[in-house]
Amino acid sequence: MIKKTPTIRRYLLQRTLLYSLLGFGVLLLVASQAYQSSVRESGKLVARTVAETTFNSMYLVMSQGWTRTQLEQFVGQLESDDINDTLRVSVLRGPVVMEKFGHIEQPAFDLRMTEALEQGEIIEIANGDHLRTLYPLKAREVCTACHTNASIGDTLGLIEVRQNLKPQLSAANKSLLLYLLALAPLPLFLAYWSVRRITHNVNDSLDQLTSSIQQVESLADLNSIKRRDMQFGFKELNRIFGQVSHLAGKLHSIAVDKDLLEFEIRLLEKCVITSEVVRDWREYVNALILDINQVIPIYTMFSIFKVDEEQFDLEIFWLSPPSEQSRSMMERTIVERLRIQSNLFGIGDFKIRHNVADPQREPLHLSVEEVELQAKSLLVETPKIGGIVGIGVQAETVRDQTKLLVIESILSTLLNVVGSVKAIYKYTRDLEYYATRDPLTNLYNQRMFWELLDYELDRSSRHGYKTALLLIDLDNFKAINDGYGHSCGDRLLTGLANALEQQLETGTVLARYGGDEFVVVLPEASLEAAGALAERLLHATQSYILERDDGSTIRATCSIGVGVFPDHGDNRKDLFMFVDNLMYRAKSQGKDRIALPHDKDLADIFRDMNEKSLLVSKAIEERSILPAFQPICPTGDGIRAVEVLSRIQLPGNQLMSAGEFIEIAETMGKVHLIDYIVTEKAFEKVRQTGYDGLIFINLSPRSVLVADFLKRIHALVEEYRIDPTRIVFEITERDTVKNMSLLEKFVHNLKDQGYQLAIDDFGSGFSSFHYLKYLPIDFVKIEGEFIANMAHDQRDMAFVTSITQLTKELNVKTVAEFVETEEVLQLVREAGIDYAQGYLLGRPGLELEGL
Repeated sequence: MIKKTPTIRRYLLQRTLLYSLLGFGVLLLVASQAYQSSVRESGKLVARTVAETTFNSMYLVMSQGWTRTQLEQFVGQLESDDINDTLRVSVLRGPVVMEKFGHIEQPAFDLRMTEALEQGEIIEIANGDHLRTLYPLKAREVCTACHTNASIGDTLGLIEVRQNLKPQLSAANKSLLLYLLALAPLPLFLAYWSVRRITHNVNDSLDQLTSSIQQVESLADLNSIKRRDMQFGFKELNRIFGQVSHLAGKLHSIAVDKDLLEFEIRLLEKCVITSEVVRDWREYVNALILDINQVIPIYTMFSIFKVDEEQFDLEIFWLSPPSEQSRSMMERTIVERLRIQSNLFGIGDFKIRHNVADPQREPLHLSVEEVELQAKSLLVETPKIGGIVGIGVQAETVRDQTKLLVIESILSTLLNVVGSVKAIYKYTRDLEYYATRDPLTNLYNQRMFWELLDYELDRSSRHGYKTALLLIDLDNFKAINDGYGHSCGDRLLTGLANALEQQLETGTVLARYGGDEFVVVLPEASLEAAGALAERLLHATQSYILERDDGSTIRATCSIGVGVFPDHGDNRKDLFMFVDNLMYRAKSQGKDRIALPHDKDLADIFRDMNEKSLLVSKAIEERSILPAFQPICPTGDGIRAVEVLSRIQLPGNQLMSAGEFIEIAETMGKVHLIDYIVTEKAFEKVRQTGYDGLIFINLSPRSVLVADFLKRIHALVEEYRIDPTRIVFEITERDTVKNMSLLEKFVHNLKDQGYQLAIDDFGSGFSSFHYLKYLPIDFVKIEGEFIANMAHDQRDMAFVTSITQLTKELNVKTVAEFVETEEVLQLVREAGIDYAQGYLLGRPGLELEGL
C-alpha cells in the first residue's frame, strides 16, 4: 500500500496543533509547579509571621503584667483557634521552662522538635500539601526576670505552626487552568494564520519553480533557467532555486538533447561500411548533411585525402548551391586551415570537386566572418594515406559545448566513412595490382598470364586466327645471382623487363612467368611475325647493360622458344609444353638463340614431349618418385616444420624437380597419384627417423576432385601412426580449383579429421583474401616474390606487413618463403612473421634426419 504524502499546509497544521497541545500541557505543568512553589513559599512566610507574632504577643502580654494564669489562657486560646482547619498554632515548653515552672500537658517532643530546641534554628518541614514550621523561643533579657534559671539566648520553648495548603493549591490550579484555557485560542489562531501565510508563499514559489522547470524542452531552455534571477521571499527557497540554476548549468554542460541523442544513434548505425557506401559514398555524405541539419545547422562538409604522391582529392559538400564567391572563399579557407593543421598537404596538386545535397534550396552566400570550420585528421601508415574531414558551421554553434561534441561525433563518422572508402580504394587498387602484376618488374604475373592466354586462345578458336607464344629464359642467371647477389639480380631483371617491353606493340602481352623466365602472348600472329618479335627481344637482351655501383657492367643473354596455336598445341598446356621444349632445345644448342619450330623438328619435339610423359608414367608405375624435405624454421618459439617436395629419380643419381614434370602429370590426369606416392614415402621417413615436427604437404587441384583422396590419406596416417594435427596440407593459391563450394566441402572434411590447412603463394592471386575469409586456414605462406624484395621495395614491405597484421587479427600463422639473405630474415622477424623458409635456412634434401 502506497503511503499518501501530506501537503505542507496539512503537515504544518498537524504539527502546530500537536506542538500547541504539548506546549499547553508543558506550560500548565510548569505554571502549576511554579504556582504551587509560590503558595508554599507564601505558607512558609505566613508560618514565620504567625510564630513571630505569637511570640511578640506573649512578650507584650507578659510585659503588661499578666499573670501566668492569664498567659496560659492566652496561649490556650491561640491553640484552640482553627482557621478553616488550615492553620494551627501550638506553644510548647522547653526543658528550661519545665524545670522552673513544672510540666504541663503537651505533645511529646519528636526528633525535629528536639533538633530545633538544641540548635535554636527555625525548621520548616514540607510533607505533600502540609507545611510544619518549628519556631524556637529564645530568651531575651526581659525573659530572665521570670525565668531566672535561663540565660539570654537559651531556647525556652517552641511555637509549632501547622498549615494545610491543599485548599489553596487546588484553588490556584483551577484559576491557572481557567486563565490558560481562556488564552489558548489566541496562539492557535496565530499559528493557523502563520501556517497559511507560509504555505501560501511556499506554494507561490514552488509554482514559479515548477513553471520554470516545465518550460524546459531542450538544452537551450536550461540556459534560460540558469540566467533567470528569481526571488521567493525566503532565503531557503532562494538557495534552492540557486542550486537548481547551478544544476541546470551543469546539466547543460554534460547533457544531450533527445533529438541530438537520437541523431547520434542513427549516425552510429550509418558507420557500417557496406559495399553500397563504398560505391556511393558521395551520396551518403549528401544524405548525412540533410540529416545533420535536422538537429544542428551546418552548411558545408569537406574531405581531403592524399591518394597518391603529391595528389590530393578535395571533396566539398554543400547543403545548398553556393555562390561563386562562397565556393572560392571556402576553397581558400580550407587550404589555409590544412596548411596550419598538417604538413601532409604542403606540396601537391588538389583535385577539387563540389557536391550539393539539395540543389532546390536557395543559393548560399557566405562571408569569411561567418565561416567557422571544425576539422578532424587521419593518418594511416599502411597503406600510406592521410586525410582531414571538416564541417562548416555558424560561429555560435561552436560555443555550445554539447553541439560541439555532436560535431566531433559527426566528424568521426565522416572520417570513418570517407577514410575507409579511401583506404579500401587504395587497398583494393594495391591488391588488384599485386593480383595481376609481378611486384619486381611491374609486368603481368603468372596467374594473369594464364588468364590472358586462355582469353586469347578462346578468341583464336572462335575467330579462326592464330596466336603465338614465346618463352624467354635468361642464360646463366643463377651465376649472376650467386656472383653479384640477389639485389644485383633483381636490378637486372627489372632493367631487362623494361627493355623487352619497349619492343612490344599495343595488344602484346609480356609477363614474368617466374624466376628468370618471361612469356609473351602475340595475338593474331603467324610464325614469321613471332620469329621477328623473338629476334627483336633477343637483340634487346644482348644490348642491355647493367652498370654496377663500382663501375663494372653486367650483360645477359637468353634462350627463346616459339610456338603457335593451334599448329603446335590445341590447348594452353600442350602449347606451353611445346614452347618449353623448344626453349630447352635452344639452351642445348648453345644458348643465346631462338628455337623456332620447323617441320623437320616437330617430330623430335613431340617425341621429346612424349618421352617426358612416358618418364612420368614410368616413375608413377615404378614408384620412383621421392620425397624431398626443406626445413621451415620458426622465427621465435614455435614447432619445427618441413615441406615435402616431389622429385623423380633419374639414371646416374640425378633428380628431376617438380617444376619439370608436374604440368605433364596434370595434363595426363595423374598428378594425384604422385601425391599418394610422395605422401606415403614421406610418412615412412617420418616414422623411421622419429621426426616430431609439422609436415607440410602440397595438394594438387586434382587431389581435391578425387572422391577417395582423403580416405586414402587417412588410411596412410593411421598406418604410420602420425598425429593428424601435425600434417598441414598446402593449397596453392595459383592452382586451386575453380569450384569454391567443392573446395569448401573438401577443406571442411579435412579439418573435421584433425588436419591443418595452409594457403601457399598467398598474394599471388586476388582470391587469396576470399579463401582467408571463407576457409578455416591455419597457415598463410606469403608469396616469395614479396619476401625476397622486402629490403628494396617499399610496396612489397607494405604488402607483407599488411598480410601479417591481417593474419594476426584472424589468429592465423604466417610463413615467409624465399628467405635467402640475412637481411631478409631480419626483416621477416621484425615484421612478426612466425616461420621462415628459403635457401638461407636449408635447401630441399632427401634426408629428414637433422631437420
